[in-house]
Amino acid sequence: MLFSALKNNHFVVNYMRMWPYVKPFWFAALLSLLVGIPIGALDSAVALFLKPYTDLVIVGNNAGQAPWYLPFLIVGFTVVQGLLIFASSYLSAYAGGRLNKNVQYTMYEKLLTLDPEYYDKQNSGVILMRFASDSATACNGLLHNLKNLVTRVCSTLALLCVLIYTSWQLAIIAVVILGITVAPLTMVRRLLKKIVKKQVEIGQKVNINYNETYAGNRTILAYNLQETQLGGFKEHLENIFNLGMKMTKRTAWISPFMHFAVSVGVSLTIAYGSWLIVQGDITSGDFVAFLAALLMMYTPIKALGGTITNIQQGFLAIERLHEILETEPKITDRENARSLDGLHSDISFNNVTFAYTENKPVLKNISFTVHKNESLALVGNSGGGKSTIVSLLPRFYDVLEGSVTIDGTDIRDLKIKSLRENISVVFQDNFLFNGTLRENIMYGKQNASEEELRRAVKSAYLDDFAAGLENGLDTEIGERGMLLSGGQKQRVAIARAFLRNAPILILDEATSALDNKSEAIVQQAIENLMKNKTVIIIAHRLSTIKNADKIAFIQEGELAEFGTHDRLMAKPNGLYKQLYELQFKKDSRARSAEMNKEQSPAG
Repeated sequence: MLFSALKNNHFVVNYMRMWPYVKPFWFAALLSLLVGIPIGALDSAVALFLKPYTDLVIVGNNAGQAPWYLPFLIVGFTVVQGLLIFASSYLSAYAGGRLNKNVQYTMYEKLLTLDPEYYDKQNSGVILMRFASDSATACNGLLHNLKNLVTRVCSTLALLCVLIYTSWQLAIIAVVILGITVAPLTMVRRLLKKIVKKQVEIGQKVNINYNETYAGNRTILAYNLQETQLGGFKEHLENIFNLGMKMTKRTAWISPFMHFAVSVGVSLTIAYGSWLIVQGDITSGDFVAFLAALLMMYTPIKALGGTITNIQQGFLAIERLHEILETEPKITDRENARSLDGLHSDISFNNVTFAYTENKPVLKNISFTVHKNESLALVGNSGGGKSTIVSLLPRFYDVLEGSVTIDGTDIRDLKIKSLRENISVVFQDNFLFNGTLRENIMYGKQNASEEELRRAVKSAYLDDFAAGLENGLDTEIGERGMLLSGGQKQRVAIARAFLRNAPILILDEATSALDNKSEAIVQQAIENLMKNKTVIIIAHRLSTIKNADKIAFIQEGELAEFGTHDRLMAKPNGLYKQLYELQFKKDSRARSAEMNKEQSPAG
């Protein structure tokens, strides 16, 4: 029964959750709490010293009988208490900082293991709030507040002992008032939980506002969206303000109620204590010591309200962190999974069915085979499922039905790391990290030699561009490569793929967002990259499609046509033939317009 009660106790459960992160420096954390015991207990010393001083000096008018060392003891105890407070603060700051560091490291490590599906369902505000802010809330103040709680509880208990020692009759009044005073603290968690949850949700939206304003600043300026964005931001701030006021309404009454209860307790103590002095049951020194101890005891009790509130907010943050830490990635290594040592035969999709949302399949019974060193072009209308197909090969997602195999082995039986080491991907919008050109290219192979790097840069047609920069490959390119053009970003991504030199290459519309001049340069780099590799291409460029060994036409998640360019063009009214001829006409018109522009006097 006791174990069950502890298991369901929020205080115990949350500290058990944090124990693995505290364990490496548990002694410092424990010591910071234990030091709080003598800090609190020393509060009672001053109250006890008041009894002999009052009886002998003030009431008895006999200063000679008062111990001469009494003032020095009071000062000595105060100095010791001050040193202990410093030690406790330092230890709690050290332990709290280490705890926050460990939790943030674990949370970021968790973030890196989560599947694309998790990111599909979450927004940037959730990521920032849950993975950064909650960690600080849960860790930085938790040990500090717990230390304060231990100190104040020990101070209260020590002073309560002084009360009982000096007058058990008055102590009864003090204990009753104490119980009334702390009663509201038991409701803090229930009062806070719903409001804190809503505050977190709106805080996430505020973070999204900041992120969108940073990333979409040009769109905001181009479409004059300043007032629209400002209006939404103002609404979120108003909601946060209203929730703050609601929290104040629910919890702010606790402090004045405690003050009122304390004043009642003090009044009753004075009245009853005066009567006990007259009756001779206690001395004046007993009464002064009692009153001092009572006032000193109620001071930490009144501060308990804020401490408990802070602890509960920390606990709620711990619970939110625990939800994420319990989230298991769906894409994991199977037991006895083996490493992939390159592509030797073929890649096959075998009756593959996939859906992002239940009962809404994006791919339906897709089957095809690409042999080693062949190229496959995926074509079709937008939204047909082409990008989903190439997302299944590196296991960004797992198939619902059927299988994807490499050399006859289901990729789910391969170690994920080794599978992805054998695949290079060049996306339409490649992500570049904040740093230098060199660092971004070297992500393809972080232990690459200078000669390997030089060949990759040259093959991606980046050498002339890099040579024209003041710092060459060591030039900072800004967050997301904002200092580079679209074509330059693509060539950095291609150089990265060159350096990786994986046997399988995925090109996901790598040139679709570029102008003609940039596309021509990038296309040359891609043709270099494709040599001696098995390639799956999503492309709109006719020459790339035409020269592919195989072409798959994907329509509404199904494989509508499959074959070589010549075979598909021979089909009367074939889907691929219609698409090709339509694109050919568009390209012809574009070329004619370009030639006319060059031949005109204005051109």
